[in-house]
Amino acid sequence: MTRPDYTAAQEAFAQWGVDTEAALDRLATIPISVHCWQGDDVVGFEGVTAGSGGGIQATGNHPGRARTPDELRADLEFAYANIPGNHRLNLHASYLDSDETPERDALEYKHFAPWVDWAKENGLGLDFNPTFFAHPKADDNLTLAHPDKGIRDFWIRHGQICREIAVRIGQEQGSACVNNIWVPDGFKDIPVDRMTARARLEASLDEMLAQRFDKTQLLDAVESKLFGLGVEACTVGSHEFYLGYAIRKGTLLCLDMGHFHPTENIADKLSSVALSVDEILLHVSRPMRWDSDHVILLNDDILAMAQELVFADLLGRTHIGLDFFDATISRTAAWVVGTRNMQKALLRALLQPMEMLQSREAELNFTDRFILTEELKDLPYGAVWDAFCERQSVPTGLTLLNTLNTYQASVADRS
Repeated sequence: MTRPDYTAAQEAFAQWGVDTEAALDRLATIPISVHCWQGDDVVGFEGVTAGSGGGIQATGNHPGRARTPDELRADLEFAYANIPGNHRLNLHASYLDSDETPERDALEYKHFAPWVDWAKENGLGLDFNPTFFAHPKADDNLTLAHPDKGIRDFWIRHGQICREIAVRIGQEQGSACVNNIWVPDGFKDIPVDRMTARARLEASLDEMLAQRFDKTQLLDAVESKLFGLGVEACTVGSHEFYLGYAIRKGTLLCLDMGHFHPTENIADKLSSVALSVDEILLHVSRPMRWDSDHVILLNDDILAMAQELVFADLLGRTHIGLDFFDATISRTAAWVVGTRNMQKALLRALLQPMEMLQSREAELNFTDRFILTEELKDLPYGAVWDAFCERQSVPTGLTLLNTLNTYQASVADRS
């Protein structure tokens, strides 16, 4: 039965030439790769004492942190049950599920097979990441760019093994596994020789990525960063470094919303890099003064990015992943609300009268563009979202609040 408020919304959007049913159908096909590390504060399950965090820090100690793979999977199952649509899981190499405790250069597919089996049972796709941080061999905040060849070789082997694991995941699930490469390499104070460090990073990446795999099974991505804790003065893998590398080598380019200057707009970068790279990986996050990885809000930054994806016809070339972690609030609530905010932004973009707006801009009629974009803000997007959730049998409003709080209470005694 169609809700009266949705019928009214459908008619309101129709006046602007927008088909809400088409928008809902399209939204249902867009997967979001949900990140595993929100559920346990980026701790992982290696079972050994790690080194420092490589500039990554989760703050807070809210009850309910997942301590085992089974607990993390249970939390994820709950989260997915409250997120409309069919999605993916982004898994880091430090989240192996095994009684063994292999070094990172000795990982094997078998250490992640339980995750693949679980993903199949739950209809999820899997993506993967080598873990180049929180390890004694990363304590200098240098890995692939380290001056010590032995340390570089260790991390090169880790990256090679992770690619082998990722391609096996892609084979098992019948779709490409996106393998994202981020390293924390950089300098706390001003270096005198950036070129040598960047040459080492490039050579290490070349060796790590030398083996070719079927792109229907594995897609490699490289991710830049502006700076991090301990690497305030210089990040070896800067945006310019990885943009050039992705263009030359044919990898995906990962754009993380927190990895740029606070006033930079990721939406503005999408169309620029899309002219030079075939596919893009997004890490959707919310920086607050720096790369603080707050849970994403339905704010102007997210709305602008979603609109650019739709208006520039980039959805088919862009892999959308999330990257935030907040230990001051319920971790499962963070997953659910953050992922749904990304979907809400996409829905709003899909509900825009794109041809009308583009035609006014092409005519240089900026007055009409201004009036239209402001008037469109008053349309009943919420009623369309509620209809989407109802069709997918997931709660909204106060029912969602009660659902999230009830689950949080059930895991609050974890310690």
